Amino acid sequence: MIKSTYVKSKQQYKVTFELPQERVGESRDVRVLGNFNDWNWEQGLKLKASKGSYAGNTELPAGHYQFRYLVDGHHWANDDSAEAYTDSGHGSTNCCFSLEQVQEAAKAAPKKKAAAAKKAPAKKTAKQDTTIKAAAGAPASKPVMTPQDKPMADAKTKKTAAPKKAAAPKKATKAKGDDLKKIEGVGPKIAGLLNKAGINTYADLAGASEKKLADVLQEAGARFRLAKPDTWQEQAKLAAAGKTEELKKLQDELKGGRK
Repeated sequence: MIKSTYVKSKQQYKVTFELPQERVGESRDVRVLGNFNDWNWEQGLKLKASKGSYAGNTELPAGHYQFRYLVDGHHWANDDSAEAYTDSGHGSTNCCFSLEQVQEAAKAAPKKKAAAAKKAPAKKTAKQDTTIKAAAGAPASKPVMTPQDKPMADAKTKKTAAPKKAAAPKKATKAKGDDLKKIEGVGPKIAGLLNKAGINTYADLAGASEKKLADVLQEAGARFRLAKPDTWQEQAKLAAAGKTEELKKLQDELKGGRK
């Protein structure tokens, strides 16, 4: 399992690697080797055993990376939850993940304080003087209204409240599909790409043509084009039929989703 968190102060990602102990056994020396440490055992990220797994973290800048776990210096293991997989060129499969470049937001310029405009006192007109004088003898609770003001007040009282708009009908929520990440070779990013292409269930994946799967990966960019969906349909067919034992037996023979 791989987790990443962007650290703004360092402009880098904190990347955490985790491998279940049941995959390789207890009391092992497990290290992460990849293109970020020249695939060197001595420079490899050493994982610590804790709560049934081996885990450790490192800091990396944005970029595209490949890696594998190396156990006791001679046994290789892949991550089942990697974003994608690619051919290493040495008869094996590497795990892939990508850290996106984060654009720092520009600091907003301080707003200038607008000077408050001083309004000159309005000159009293003869008409206003008359209104004030007339109002002087009236009770404070009843404002004096001039003949010119009365038509406006009458018009205001005749206004009716606008009718309320009917509430829009609630949209029906879409039913959730299957967890395509259970298909070996399909990581979280590829599962998202398949969902966008309308492949949401095991049955959808089992019935998808090889061309459609290839097109999905091709359009997603260079880091996904090397992923091989050779067995995805076969795995999905077993998953859709509920044949979990047969699916597990098949996946035990695969490496990164490939035979």
